[in-house]
Amino acid sequence: MAATAVKTVDSTPTITLNQQQVYGRVILSLENCLLPQERLESTPSAQDGLDAESETELRVLGCEMIQTAGILLKLPQVAMATGQVLFHRFYYSKSLVRYNYEVLAMGCICLASKIEEAPRRVRDVVNVFHYIKQLRNSKQIQPMILDQNYLNLKNQVIKAERRVLKELGFCVHVKHPHKVIVMYLQVLECKNERLTQLSCT
Repeated sequence: MAATAVKTVDSTPTITLNQQQVYGRVILSLENCLLPQERLESTPSAQDGLDAESETELRVLGCEMIQTAGILLKLPQVAMATGQVLFHRFYYSKSLVRYNYEVLAMGCICLASKIEEAPRRVRDVVNVFHYIKQLRNSKQIQPMILDQNYLNLKNQVIKAERRVLKELGFCVHVKHPHKVIVMYLQVLECKNERLTQLSCT
């Protein structure tokens, strides 16, 4: 890949890779959408001493919470899938040991709802996650008390959303395979509605 340095007006060099602009360390390209094998094997969580099985369980749990919250918030499926992708991308850069997965899941679903143009209020997201947590722990359903703990959690979610944006270099575009799968099913004249439904979940 040939790289050339191009001078800009303010005399700071901008590197061009095959006619693509590189801004800082972030390269906007579909060629780098997959993580290299060494990054998949040696995650930040593993480096902090978390075993692979626990990491997988926490990732799955975070994605399940995003999916359940998205259904309760009446978000489109594409927003839930985007939130899950952002969740995974973040934890390939940062450790599950250092960042609370529940708060980050809330931040990811807030961000994903904005990206997919179906925004939800942070208050609604916090309330839905509170409800899910009570169901999972088999507790009696109680409304969330609007006290200082609630305000602190709300601020943590806003900060988590910003942290995801910063860590991903504001590259939050996600190209999902669902539309392509549905298109292929239509081209193949597949009349099986169940198969079409499964392709979007």
